[in-house]
Amino acid sequence: METKMNKKFAMWKNIPREKIHWQPVIDPDKCTGCGMCVTSCGREVFGFDAEKKKAVVANPLNCMVGCTSCEIWCVFNAISFPDHQYVKDLIKEKRLLILAKKQLKEQLLLS
Repeated sequence: METKMNKKFAMWKNIPREKIHWQPVIDPDKCTGCGMCVTSCGREVFGFDAEKKKAVVANPLNCMVGCTSCEIWCVFNAISFPDHQYVKDLIKEKRLLILAKKQLKEQLLLS
């Protein structure tokens, strides 16, 4: 299965997405192939291996940093993520709260 990154997801808060280690991992022993992750992720992170009848992480760099929705949707607990503290530490280390406040101010001015 070919991996592709949507160009609009290439950066997260001015950080190249490939420098951020955040993507789901599927435990193939727990995955039943129900397709919930494949059909629910709006960023096309998942694909489906028809031969194995299992979901696969096809486009990991499309995953929204910090998002864990698919992990919650998976009733078989087959999807996991790195420790959430990783994202919190990244926000602190890169001083992203300053950027977020600037973006918020800009959004409020536009509305």
